Amino acid sequence: MGLNKKSVDDINVKGKRVLVRCDFNVPLKSGEITDETRIVAALPTINKLLKDGGKVILCSHLGKVKNGPNEGESLAPVAKRLSEKLGKEVNFVADYSVTGEAATKAVEAMQEGDVVLLQNTRFRGAEETKNGEAFSKELADLADVYVCDAFGSSHRAHASVAGVTKCITEKGGENAVGYLMQKEIDFLGNAVENPVRPFVAILGGAKVADKLNVINNLLEKCDTLIIGGGMAFTFLKAKGLEVGNSLVDNEKLDYCKEMMEKAEKLGKKLLLPVDTTIASHFPDPIDGPIDVKVVAADAIPADMEGLDIGTETAKLYADAVKSAKTVVWNGPMGVFENPTLAAGTIAVAKSLAETDATTIIGGGDSAAAVNQLGFADKMSHISTGGGASLEFLEGKELPGVAAADDK
Repeated sequence: MGLNKKSVDDINVKGKRVLVRCDFNVPLKSGEITDETRIVAALPTINKLLKDGGKVILCSHLGKVKNGPNEGESLAPVAKRLSEKLGKEVNFVADYSVTGEAATKAVEAMQEGDVVLLQNTRFRGAEETKNGEAFSKELADLADVYVCDAFGSSHRAHASVAGVTKCITEKGGENAVGYLMQKEIDFLGNAVENPVRPFVAILGGAKVADKLNVINNLLEKCDTLIIGGGMAFTFLKAKGLEVGNSLVDNEKLDYCKEMMEKAEKLGKKLLLPVDTTIASHFPDPIDGPIDVKVVAADAIPADMEGLDIGTETAKLYADAVKSAKTVVWNGPMGVFENPTLAAGTIAVAKSLAETDATTIIGGGDSAAAVNQLGFADKMSHISTGGGASLEFLEGKELPGVAAADDK
């Protein structure tokens, strides 16, 4: 995996048009932004390029855009908030074609230090398809240099993420990564490729199927692999234990057996729950009151289901983290959205907050859990990409990272 990429510190942008792919996929309610984290995260890269005299052209997707372009998924609210954050006018090109005449004219009129924001890239159906070549070229025609700072989209070979880089290269331009992307590459990439040991990986979440390649890859890289969440019950059943009505992926039982054998063969520790928090049913609503009790992992009654790790398991997992130097965590230990069933996830988050290790939270639900539970400022790095961080942990090459020029 090539991790030594040109960053915004390695390029000269004075007087140049710089196309920056950001991740402005922010949550909206009645046209108002409800969480501006992603906008704030993009500011260091944008400010650096402005300070260096670049003409900064921003682009991003927002939402899934299933029914064609619509005002509900326009980037207009982002332009407004971005203007406030940068303290300067962001010229928003509202044109649904994204790279049409309005965009060309706006870019032609730019001075050094100006900012233009293009419309939602997914308004162009070609963004996500294999035949996005025309769109890639049109994006590249607007710029001299390209910067990718959208890690959350870097596992997609989309026109605005990877396609555009070929066209920039053909015209003699440079392709770099922004500060956000650089941070992800430094933390996630180095954790997997070159960790300071002992290296502990913690995997949770619902299904084994979602993390097949991650389990396999991390077993080769880490010293201890901890399994929690719904996926633990498939492992427990593969060991021959009764798991009652707990979530089980019956098609993956053999795979779990293979992984346990692989851990033994490689001399790696694979930790599974020794006790579990059980209930008679899944909470409905998800955050509603629920009666639970904690039983040994081999004593789950046939009519009950496990919904969180138990207290002894939480201690076991916390102990395993204490001596670690690098910890990667992806996926909660239980139904953390419910206060009664968040104990396991809180215990793991707390143990990470108290360790001196480099602690990396791999996006998605684990990032949400750490933020919600108030431990975010105690972590070394919280990834901004769910799917992208998972693919990074699988050891896959991400198109958005691969497309940047090497140093």
